[in-house]
Amino acid sequence: MRQRIYWLFIGLVGIVLFESCEDKIDPDVKYAGALHEMMSGDLQARISLDSFSQKQNLYALGAIENLKGEVQIFDSEPNNSVVDNREIILDKTFDKKAVLLVYVQVPKWQNFEIPAKINSIAKLEDFIAQKASDYARVITEPFPFLIEGSPKSLDWHVIDWKDGDTVHTHQKHKETGLKGILQKKKVEIIGFYSTAHKGVFTHHSTLVHMHFKTADDKLAGHVDKLVLGRNMILKLPVL
Repeated sequence: MRQRIYWLFIGLVGIVLFESCEDKIDPDVKYAGALHEMMSGDLQARISLDSFSQKQNLYALGAIENLKGEVQIFDSEPNNSVVDNREIILDKTFDKKAVLLVYVQVPKWQNFEIPAKINSIAKLEDFIAQKASDYARVITEPFPFLIEGSPKSLDWHVIDWKDGDTVHTHQKHKETGLKGILQKKKVEIIGFYSTAHKGVFTHHSTLVHMHFKTADDKLAGHVDKLVLGRNMILKLPVL
């Protein structure tokens, strides 16, 4: 009897330890796939989203395999966007696979008000770098950020790559699928900042990669251009 209780206890301890390891938060930015691989025509899946379905406080962005949509995950809730019959459909499951995925776990964020003079992506990059540095973050390492509020305008696209097209350019990626402009619409933006990943998960002309979803969860996709509005908030991970 004692031996049975002993082994039952050992089993329960093992389960607790296993679950603790599974639930452990990893604060480092990770990625699978690379933009330069996509530009070379390699659109095969690099990672399955279902491997993250049990992860807490997960934030991610990327592109669905074969460039058939965009990946957006906010606090472990997918809002992946695909084009179907010239309409944007939001897939709120982990069923997709990604050709590119940048991801991180963040349990808590620190808020910073964005001054009205910060009204472009270029100025936003400088502001993010400044706040990160003031916040004792080493900006040589990639880190995530969130932006909340109502931009004056947000240019977006959801890619829907044509099967068999082997000619890839940044401009074609923005124009192949559906695109539009939001004006003064409340959104949440997930972004990643890096000085060392151009051609990997940021394009060569920028240090940030951003995706968005509207507050009403009716639209999500890739941010191409952003003119910030008043009273917008930048969020950085609490160290």
